[in-house]
Amino acid sequence: IVTEFLLLGFTANHLLQYVLFVVFLMVCIATWLGNITIITTVIRDQRLHSPIYFLLGNLAFIDLSESSVTVPKMLWDLVSQQKAVSFRGCMTQMFFFHFTGGAVVFLLMVMALDRYVAIQRPLHYLTIMNHSTCVGLVAGAWLGGFVHSIVQVVLMMRLPFCGPNILDNYYCDVPQVIKLACTNTFVIEMLMFSNSGLLTTIIFIILVASYTTLLVKIRAHVSEGKTKALSTCGAQITVVCIHFVPCIFIYARPFQKCAADKVLSALYTVITPMLNPVIYTLRNTEMKNAIRRSFNKDPVS
Repeated sequence: IVTEFLLLGFTANHLLQYVLFVVFLMVCIATWLGNITIITTVIRDQRLHSPIYFLLGNLAFIDLSESSVTVPKMLWDLVSQQKAVSFRGCMTQMFFFHFTGGAVVFLLMVMALDRYVAIQRPLHYLTIMNHSTCVGLVAGAWLGGFVHSIVQVVLMMRLPFCGPNILDNYYCDVPQVIKLACTNTFVIEMLMFSNSGLLTTIIFIILVASYTTLLVKIRAHVSEGKTKALSTCGAQITVVCIHFVPCIFIYARPFQKCAADKVLSALYTVITPMLNPVIYTLRNTEMKNAIRRSFNKDPVS
């Protein structure tokens, strides 16, 4: 019975490992600083107490949680020669990885719904997207992530692992771990594909179609606040693409080894949580002004 898994990581070259450690450490620090800045700014600045910034603050919190699942272990393994993880540790990491990843997917759907209501029903926007509704939608996103994750972990833990225990990755994930099971996993792979790949692809198509419709609506019918609406939707489309495209490539295909998997996994687990606050901050004048007020310690009104 397998009691631990050995992670091959990115490379066996020690010099390259130290270089990657420095690079990913800087990315990790930038991720924490960027997302914490957004969270604190949204909380402190009364001008940002609106549904869209409430959702943005929650997205920043999920990004922090998501980067904390895999990055610390990855950084440790880059400077350590003991790249092992226990079976329970592997299952735990897999659970929280898909828990936070699923929550992000559902929260991006909520943010798309928020923009739809703001543009299609502007006069009733604050009535529909009130605080209770926003809290309920965010809680639903976390619940969706939990259900998505627990289904996969329960299926994985029922598999027998008695043979090889080497994972060609830097963290535990379904496509690599499932291949180490000592049984025919075709049916479970199809269930995993439906739960992750197919679901992610369908949601991505729906979101792209929704934002395309909104952009057409903004260009044709919106006059007041047109630039701000286009900027907000553009930022959300960018975040959706950089989050979904790597996921679709990894999960929406047969679980076979591919040379690009590690690069896309690094983009998804390390880079994307850092890019989200950058994209929303650079494309949002109101957020940039709020951050300046926060650093200048101006009175909050």
